Amino acid sequence: MLVAMTAPGRLDRDATTYVAGHHGLVGSAVWRKFEDEGFTRLVGKRSAELDLRDRGEVFTFFRETTPQVVVIAAAKVGGIVANSTYPAEFLSENLQIQVNLLDAALSTRVPRLIFLGSSCIYPKYARQPIREDSLLTGPLEPTNDAYAIAKIAGIMQVQAVRREYGLAWISAMPTNLYGPGDNFHPEHSHVVPALIRRFHEAKTAQAPVVTNWGTGTPRREFLHSADLAAAVLHLLEHYDDPQTINVGTGTDLTIAQTAQAVADAVGYTGTIEWDTSKPDGTPRKVLDVTRINALGWKAGIPFSEGIKEAYDWYVNHVGG
Repeated sequence: MLVAMTAPGRLDRDATTYVAGHHGLVGSAVWRKFEDEGFTRLVGKRSAELDLRDRGEVFTFFRETTPQVVVIAAAKVGGIVANSTYPAEFLSENLQIQVNLLDAALSTRVPRLIFLGSSCIYPKYARQPIREDSLLTGPLEPTNDAYAIAKIAGIMQVQAVRREYGLAWISAMPTNLYGPGDNFHPEHSHVVPALIRRFHEAKTAQAPVVTNWGTGTPRREFLHSADLAAAVLHLLEHYDDPQTINVGTGTDLTIAQTAQAVADAVGYTGTIEWDTSKPDGTPRKVLDVTRINALGWKAGIPFSEGIKEAYDWYVNHVGG
């Protein structure tokens, strides 16, 4: 039975709105944005309260809560080392989380939902900047293909629900993210938080040299989590299409430039060297953001400003 499509428009600020993963980098930014925008019935559960891998728990939660808006920002995430070391866990756990959330949302006919993926869904050698129609046109980057496959499955499930049930669900693919609340694990974090921690520890220890992985030549695009949160709300209110949509800045930096920007923000003045025996990953990854820009959204936080904020958060909450 088909359900009438809900046209995009201003969300009801009093509607029950569930943010899955509300204590993570993305989910916490979405929560803050929605609070600032006057949402009065935000719902979030820590993993100790609701195990998203447990199908029964997730279905019970949706039946009891009946959210009208759902933001899926929950995922098992990590950097190049974590993805390369634990591909089975990244594939299995992310599939479990997504399928449980999407099936439970379908069971209660949630009218408005956004699934957040990652730019790693695109082929390793996709034409740059990467357009949304590059999806499934080539092989993936091997160091994170398991995670990418899980996210691609989420996109497909959103599209399938739209076709079969007519629900106004959408998916968005953010570029590389950073910001307050990031994961600063020394081995399992993404590039920006890993660099923040490395340079902070080097500054504290007065180390004369910091050695980073790879050649420093790959190019990456970075988006502040607060910009993504603003994009999430904008898309929920302005976008209704089966095709996933990119969220990014449309500009990129080399990893060497990124490292220097982080060192400057941290105040590290030593020498930066590169261990070329370590992998680089995808040579370049910058998103084509033409479609989301045409909807009236653009990223607004400069990288130098965002890095300073992320570093301050790290010092206050992690590094001391």
